[in-house]
Amino acid sequence: MTLKNIIYAALTGAMALSGSQAFAADTLRIGVEGAYPPFSMKEPDGSLSGFDIDIALALCAQMQRECELVEQEWDGMIPALAARKYDAIVASMSITEDRKKMVSFSEKYYHTPTRFIAKKGSDIEFTAEGTKGVRIGLLRGTTYQCYVEKHLPNAIVSLYANQEDVYADLASGRLDAQISNSIQAVDGFLSTDAGQDFDFIGGDLDDKACLGEGVGIAVRKNDPLAAELSAAIKAIRADGSYKAVNDKYFAFDIYGN
Repeated sequence: MTLKNIIYAALTGAMALSGSQAFAADTLRIGVEGAYPPFSMKEPDGSLSGFDIDIALALCAQMQRECELVEQEWDGMIPALAARKYDAIVASMSITEDRKKMVSFSEKYYHTPTRFIAKKGSDIEFTAEGTKGVRIGLLRGTTYQCYVEKHLPNAIVSLYANQEDVYADLASGRLDAQISNSIQAVDGFLSTDAGQDFDFIGGDLDDKACLGEGVGIAVRKNDPLAAELSAAIKAIRADGSYKAVNDKYFAFDIYGN
């Protein structure tokens, strides 16, 4: 059974059990981004696709709830959640202690390394002294911002609203380096013509205080929805729905250890 069929079966089954009015009232509004391929992206017809999008739909199907995807730029994700624009965030948001002060998280639904990218052959050393005057681009309000501000205080940091603009400025030479999810970079920028002269510089970065302990689904503080989503994540891992989504975008299991 395809993911689309699984979702359809779950949705129609829930409607049969609860009635269309009750089902509509049980809509789960999910905040998503659309500029972080292959996790979230816009198709030519304007529809959203990507790993995060398909995982959100699979979780709604598992929970027998209708899904409404609400597009939101990254740096407004948590404020819009607090303002009740949506009920949960499925947007590659890392679980960190600072964010736990503002939201509650489900258990992780994937965990991948963070790395720097620069021109091939670059001699940049990603230390406080080695990045003095180095222009580094990254998404505003991310774990990457925490890492760079903490470890590379002498770098010239440029903050962006979406990842595509970071890559555009890196390719044009307005940046010397960027920092992001390594899997997103491999399947995104590094596989494009613009990214052919660039590569990872240095190894995986390690700072749980900044970079977190995996990617989870954020909900409002103390919302029991976090536990429901955690149970749904375990369920789709067990029934093969997660693997179907994972294999659509990646050649290995990105759930991590």
